[in-house]
Amino acid sequence: MLSDAIARTLVINAEPERVWAVLTEPSFLGRWFGGGEPVRLDLRPGGLLLFDHGVHGALPARLIRVEPPHTLSWRWSQGPAGEEPTEHNSTLVEFTLAPAAGATSLTVLESGFARLGLPFEEIDARRQANARNWPGKLDQLHQECALTTAQPPGR
Repeated sequence: MLSDAIARTLVINAEPERVWAVLTEPSFLGRWFGGGEPVRLDLRPGGLLLFDHGVHGALPARLIRVEPPHTLSWRWSQGPAGEEPTEHNSTLVEFTLAPAAGATSLTVLESGFARLGLPFEEIDARRQANARNWPGKLDQLHQECALTTAQPPGR
């Protein structure tokens, strides 16, 4: 049976508002999922989130839910670079932030692999590749939040 989702949870030593600010910062998103350039970000449901993957081209995502500072989700294509995400060619990435004793519990859930309409082996390979990448991406988010919270006030 094919697993349809990837789920990860971590606790970040920062308030949800701080984690949200980092998670929705265009320059951070550009470094996090792209070639280092700031992305285009229209932070509203239906808005465009465009990752620059350098030689691999642009990867558009469509925002689904934007509920500061608790929920952010987008749909991104699992097809060729530049392909607009639809319900049939994309996975849904959902970030849920919850207060946790002066910190933030962050859960990321990427789902929809089984609906991609691809051969089982290709779907499983994509899910496994994404599952291998999420821990490192979440470590980067955790580190960025720690750097951000360590800056002096007024910065």
